[in-house]
Amino acid sequence: MFRHLILAALLLCLAACGRAPLQEQQAYVFGTRVEVLVVGDDPEQGRQAIAAVLREFDRLHRAYHAWQASELTALNAAIAAGQPLEVKPELADFVREAQALSKQGDHLFDPGIGRLIKLWGFQADEFKAELPPPAEIKAWLASKPSIADLAIAGNTVSSRNRQVALDFGGYLKGVALDRAAAILKQQGIHNALINIGGNIMALGSKQGKAWRVGIQHPRQPGPMATVTLADGEAIGTSGDYQRYFELDGKRYAHLLDPRRGYPADHTQAVTVLIPPGPRAGTLSDAASKPIFIAGPDGWREMARKMDVGLVLRVDRDDRVFVTDALNQRLEFIGQKPEITVVP
Repeated sequence: MFRHLILAALLLCLAACGRAPLQEQQAYVFGTRVEVLVVGDDPEQGRQAIAAVLREFDRLHRAYHAWQASELTALNAAIAAGQPLEVKPELADFVREAQALSKQGDHLFDPGIGRLIKLWGFQADEFKAELPPPAEIKAWLASKPSIADLAIAGNTVSSRNRQVALDFGGYLKGVALDRAAAILKQQGIHNALINIGGNIMALGSKQGKAWRVGIQHPRQPGPMATVTLADGEAIGTSGDYQRYFELDGKRYAHLLDPRRGYPADHTQAVTVLIPPGPRAGTLSDAASKPIFIAGPDGWREMARKMDVGLVLRVDRDDRVFVTDALNQRLEFIGQKPEITVVP
């Protein structure tokens, strides 16, 4: 899961940067590896700041786990029982924000499809190579569950559709990036890099040089290109090589098209680069999903709907499409692939 964005030249930095200590710590949260790097003159300050970030990651992971006992599973149980539930203000805010993002993306990204995710076996640490019964997918499609079915009055959440089940797997990593950035700034840290399974946010620089990250090709080892990140920018990738299983030579990835009930198979990866802002991390996670699922005929228009101008898409035939705004910032490594640049 850590392949899709590589911290290009990071090892060189670790070896060569002698002007200010670099503190680094890794953990496993949100079902993926996370890494926080801090550059500063006070190593102890850096260690304490990283520890505060990782504590918040662990809290978010536990509070909103989709299939282990959590605040989210309690809400899902209430929805299934047809009962309203008063939730904590934070969860109510998350539902509101996720609803707005889902609507913006024509519900191709929809955290209300948890039952479909479970049907496909992706609510697990390890995936079984087996397909859901077609009749169960058909029944799910007939019920048309969506996060749009939820109503929020104050902090009380109710649903008009008992088949809705929330899964924040395509949203929470981005939220965590924004939280991490806020915590680091509160701790007096101005230069850092936060990586949550390939969703990355940059703060400041490393010894005056912009942080540089690599964009992994979904079917080849190593990065196909690198890009520098300005202070506050975030980058994220949705790919079919992160969470998937193979059966009879066909790949089935976790990126499910709620219109069909099956994984989207026309795209290998979508990378988005988000400008600085209070929700840059959130958008780096949530915006790539509807662009991925929209496919060859709809991805560019969906990017516009999500207000994302810097996008790279690799289709199932290894063809690379990139918006002009992002193409101007990419540095390709080795033999440059044939790319199609779009406005």
